[in-house]
Amino acid sequence: MEDEPVDAVRPTSTTSQDAESASGSGWADVRPPGGGHAESTAVSGPAPASPAAVGSTAVGSETASQAAASQLDPALTAGGHATVTAVADRPAAAGHPGSPGGHTPGNGHPSRASSSRHGRGAARGDTSRVEVSVVMPCLNEEASVGDCVRAARAGLSRLGLPGEVVVVDNGSTDSSAARATAAGARVVAERRRGYGNAYLTGFATARGRIIVMGDADSSYDFTAIDALVAPLLRGEADYVLGSRLGGQILPGAMPWLHRYIGNPVLTAILNRLFGVRASDAHSGMRAFTRDAYTRMALRSEGMELASEIVVAAARAELRCVEIPITYHPRVGASKLDSVRDGWRHLRFMLLLAPRHLFVLPGLLLLALGLLGQASLLVAAVTDPARVTGDPGIQGASEPYGWYGTLICVLAALVGGQLVLLGAFADAHHGRVGWRMPGQRPPRLVRWPLTPGRGGFLGSTLFATGLVAAVVLGVLVVTATGGHDAAGMTRVTAPWPGWSPRLGAPAALPAAGLALTVAALGLQGMLGTFYLRLVATATGAAAR
Repeated sequence: MEDEPVDAVRPTSTTSQDAESASGSGWADVRPPGGGHAESTAVSGPAPASPAAVGSTAVGSETASQAAASQLDPALTAGGHATVTAVADRPAAAGHPGSPGGHTPGNGHPSRASSSRHGRGAARGDTSRVEVSVVMPCLNEEASVGDCVRAARAGLSRLGLPGEVVVVDNGSTDSSAARATAAGARVVAERRRGYGNAYLTGFATARGRIIVMGDADSSYDFTAIDALVAPLLRGEADYVLGSRLGGQILPGAMPWLHRYIGNPVLTAILNRLFGVRASDAHSGMRAFTRDAYTRMALRSEGMELASEIVVAAARAELRCVEIPITYHPRVGASKLDSVRDGWRHLRFMLLLAPRHLFVLPGLLLLALGLLGQASLLVAAVTDPARVTGDPGIQGASEPYGWYGTLICVLAALVGGQLVLLGAFADAHHGRVGWRMPGQRPPRLVRWPLTPGRGGFLGSTLFATGLVAAVVLGVLVVTATGGHDAAGMTRVTAPWPGWSPRLGAPAALPAAGLALTVAALGLQGMLGTFYLRLVATATGAAAR
């Protein structure tokens, strides 16, 4: 599948998590509005004259599941269900995904939520007759899509369950759609380019209780879907990942860069950020139940959908199982862009990890900035030139005091802003259902930013820092009287008892520290207004 550079995430409302109590959190602790799964369909074209049968007998949903789970074997068995082929099309969604016009409950695809005479709405009554749906995205795969469809049909026959094969044509300019139809697939069209767009359309139009996903380039063995589906049928899992890195990768199937650097590194980052233990987070062959799909509320439009499924499964607390699979060389040229698609995966993970992206780096910068200013203040106060007044001694604070103070002030302010961005991101994620438990800002950050408490603390810091900065500024102006013969700053006594320890070099970092405190207080005070706005909007939407 080719993945055009479309921004990854579609905002939506979902009830993927329970809200925390208002006293234990800092913001947006109201259950996000919406939830549920949007009924979806693609607009189908004319159906062929006769359906192609996979096997001979259709078994009822629950009875078939139990029978298949207890009698799976390598031999092909009778059974299966006729798959109706149709070339489908649907118009592009109206409105940008992030705009009110493009915002819908469920999976965030407005046009997938409409029903039509030929699509999912019409087939809703036949859902019980389809137990397993195999979904394949396709973009100019005429050399392989027919073989993949036939392999999937053979896998369904081997499984002994009624099923269908859904091929999502993502704008092919060759005969891919016709070859998929001829092989027995039901073809739907998704005009918006993107790996995620194609899959989300396929998932929405699939009629099965179990959904199997895999690419239409012959890199996955669809005849072995019985092993992928077995844990679902036995009730042992809600989501099954076919691991290439945990299985076998045939020669020429995966470039060295992807096998030993790209996939392992991105998978390790995902595991670290979200506390999961996936061995191959970017495998293209997976299976999950219809209920699991609804609970995951997937919305990514590009290649990062592979990462989102792993993260969403963890967020929804799905029971996950991995099985080893064999990865084959693909047929045709790869449409994967290593740098672009790798970045999209990394960007997606970072966007869902505000604790690591914003909060922890922000706290580090904030601490370094404040400690640096305190150190410069101590160095200036204890400067031998200031203490003894000896013009022959070069003050320790002179060479680095000005620049050091400026750098430390900047570090502290940037750090404070990053911490606020992390708080904002967490509030947003809580509203739309993206919040991961391990990615919340620490309580040290949430407590002072609680809307009621944060306003008071922020205004107090702002007023205190501002007054201190003004006082110190006046002292600097009144205590500095040019330079002496040795080039040292001449400090005069503005009143009797004035100590040279409080001269201009010491007042500079002190004033910088005071201004930093004032700016941080102002940031925090204004930031709590935004957090209150998010919490109020969330509560209003929930009602």
